Amino acid sequence: MKKTKILIFEYIIGGGLNKSALPNALAREGLLMLQTIIDDLSKLEHSIEPMIMLDWRVVEKVSCHSCSIFIIKSEHDSHQEFVRLISTCDAVWPIAPESDGILQSLCEAVEQTGKVLLTSPAHAVAIAGNKWLTYQCLLQHSIATPHTCLLKGFSYDAGEWIIKSVDGVGCEDSYLIDSQDEFAKVTSGINQDNYLIQVHLQGEKISLSCLFKDGHGWLVCANKQQFVVIDKRYHLTEITVNFTSDLSKYQALVQEVAVAMPTLWGYVGIDLIETADQIFVLEINPRLTTSYAGIDQALGINCVHAVMELMSGEPQLQPIHNQPVHLNING
Repeated sequence: MKKTKILIFEYIIGGGLNKSALPNALAREGLLMLQTIIDDLSKLEHSIEPMIMLDWRVVEKVSCHSCSIFIIKSEHDSHQEFVRLISTCDAVWPIAPESDGILQSLCEAVEQTGKVLLTSPAHAVAIAGNKWLTYQCLLQHSIATPHTCLLKGFSYDAGEWIIKSVDGVGCEDSYLIDSQDEFAKVTSGINQDNYLIQVHLQGEKISLSCLFKDGHGWLVCANKQQFVVIDKRYHLTEITVNFTSDLSKYQALVQEVAVAMPTLWGYVGIDLIETADQIFVLEINPRLTTSYAGIDQALGINCVHAVMELMSGEPQLQPIHNQPVHLNING
């Protein structure tokens, strides 16, 4: 029987940064996600052959006995290698940051070949991967989100704010400010065209692990994120995957996002701030998120299998067990 070849490109450890130093925190999260997707694929029928791109510096850290591994060395052009490998496979699963249009360009490369893309299409990534476009979309659909402005031309007003890169990932390029002096210091050192500023709300930091297809959303689990603030910048330290079994207050919100962005497809993460009075949507991540790595242990749900089911129908999300799982992001 001919095997279905699935190319997996986790950008950080798959060679996307093969010409520069690997950021420790992002590399740890990348390894965690990649190893989990490999493990989930290994539990499916043997008709699937994973094809893995790997940065030459992390080859020994990944366990994959049934994979075809393609090592990306410093002299390679990782995007060219990605495009070359697309032609040899049946489906592609890119896992990449939205910054600088990276994820969008990878999705476009797959779409141009007509191969199966196991994530949201490029035009959905273009909106969800841009915090300003996401903010406008959420407002248009009356979904609660913190008050946000483009940074350029913004006049500081009293209060606590957070300055964010329009397309940054996680806490990357984010700065907390609560004074005119801090505002002036931060804004003098960045390209204001690429940033926005948002009211900084105090509350629980929650992420939702979801599946989407054709304007429908399925909530897999809710996760609690723990951060520390160092030098006015957030740093993610821990995620409690499936921190609660009561998902009732999040279900409707997932469907509202599905209606607002009907072309989202596959696994998507939604970042929230939950105050005593309301739940606010911060970001929508059209890709695998770190929380994915704890879902099988928490619920016994194989998200890779669930994504495969989306190609022909609806996912069958039936937990085998129900427990919280702690992911230590610091290693």
